[in-house]
Amino acid sequence: MHIAEGFLPPVHAVGWTIAAAPFVVHGARAVGKEVRERPESTLLLGAAGAFTFVLSAIKLPSVTGSSSHPTGTGAGAILFRPPVMALLGTVVLLFQALLLAHGGLTTLGANAFSFAVVGPWAGYAAYRLTRRCGGGLLGGVFAGMAVADLATYITTALQLALAFPDTESGLAGAAAKFLGVFAVTQIPLAIGEGLLGVLLFRVLTVNARPELERLGVLTPTPVLEPEKARVLEPEKARGTDDEEGQR
Repeated sequence: MHIAEGFLPPVHAVGWTIAAAPFVVHGARAVGKEVRERPESTLLLGAAGAFTFVLSAIKLPSVTGSSSHPTGTGAGAILFRPPVMALLGTVVLLFQALLLAHGGLTTLGANAFSFAVVGPWAGYAAYRLTRRCGGGLLGGVFAGMAVADLATYITTALQLALAFPDTESGLAGAAAKFLGVFAVTQIPLAIGEGLLGVLLFRVLTVNARPELERLGVLTPTPVLEPEKARVLEPEKARGTDDEEGQR
């Protein structure tokens, strides 16, 4: 995910920046629309960005000598849809490059494309498909967060393979090598991230249910209007009296 500063050839760095730019611009508009139309969601929006920053800043050594990271982008994609995460994810990567030396400025476009574009969209698709197939909210969250993680690293492996094809086996051989390097640590990380997402959304359904309903993650609970409630109460009472009289 965090391709190091100066690691990609200039042509590739520029190409991935151009590819990611439209998604980031669209994401900026989506964030602005979200804040204007639902200002009460601003706090949850900031929390989604902070969650992504903290989770993706965790650097875990790999048995192959490389490093792996969780991503955290699946949660924001489920809450606010993938376009929002295009901007939030890019901002997260920018701060990590400047403050933590994770990734770099020349590789920001490539990292943003895998982390803030492909990951959120793949995760959101998995979330929607799981829910449509009857997997429920928590099942969808697990699938969404795990797939967002894996899709990010698959994209990164392909980016590296395109930049550094194998001298004998070409692009396919390089892709297989990079995917093999990441798979050892990233598959367990994706499963762990999915489980963490389940815990997160269990907490949110208890403490932030109104926000989840406004965002369309949960179906609003039907509430009777006061006038209808007052009408129904005497009817229930009469029904009880009639039943007692019949007895």
